[in-house]
Amino acid sequence: MAREKATALLVDLDGVLRQWDPAVNEAVEREFGLPAGALLDTAMRWSLLQPAVTGQISHLDWMAGVADALAEAAGSRERALAAVDQWQAYRGEVDQEVLGFVREVRAGGVRVGLATNATDRLDTDLAELGLLDEVDLVLNSSVLGVHKPAKEYFQTACQALATPPARVLFVDDDDRAIRGARTAGLSAHRWTAPTDLPYLRAALTP
Repeated sequence: MAREKATALLVDLDGVLRQWDPAVNEAVEREFGLPAGALLDTAMRWSLLQPAVTGQISHLDWMAGVADALAEAAGSRERALAAVDQWQAYRGEVDQEVLGFVREVRAGGVRVGLATNATDRLDTDLAELGLLDEVDLVLNSSVLGVHKPAKEYFQTACQALATPPARVLFVDDDDRAIRGARTAGLSAHRWTAPTDLPYLRAALTP
């Protein structure tokens, strides 16, 4: 039996709606003598990241932990803090093709939720990027206290959308998140590039 078409969309932020220029990280690492990839690799350590994306610590506390971890490589904690501050000043860029798609489906009556593992800085970022009014709701893991790919995250998201999981399409660039969504009963598409948009249009109710 054919699956019902989705009537609601959940879209990831980082890697889908927001993109990051790796040249920014590379420039900061060169300036402060850090190994290539050190900023992102350190920040994404689960022991540092998990408390921030579940609301146990603030974004500032997370970044302080990153600076502590980089202090030796940077030559001092002060230099590590300066590197982290300079890195964090860049907040990424909106993918205009994806934003256009979000606007298109919302205009067609499809509710859109932003589904992201994020810190307490998310609302500020969305305001700076001009995205606050571009979605119907925001599912921030640090507010919910649970992160993707947990089943509970997706259950909460579907409840917030007032849509059964079978009628929700989830788009993310992370394989674990895709598997988690499917386990929770959602349709899920692994994002690669804007060339995926025709498929996603076809998967949603006009």
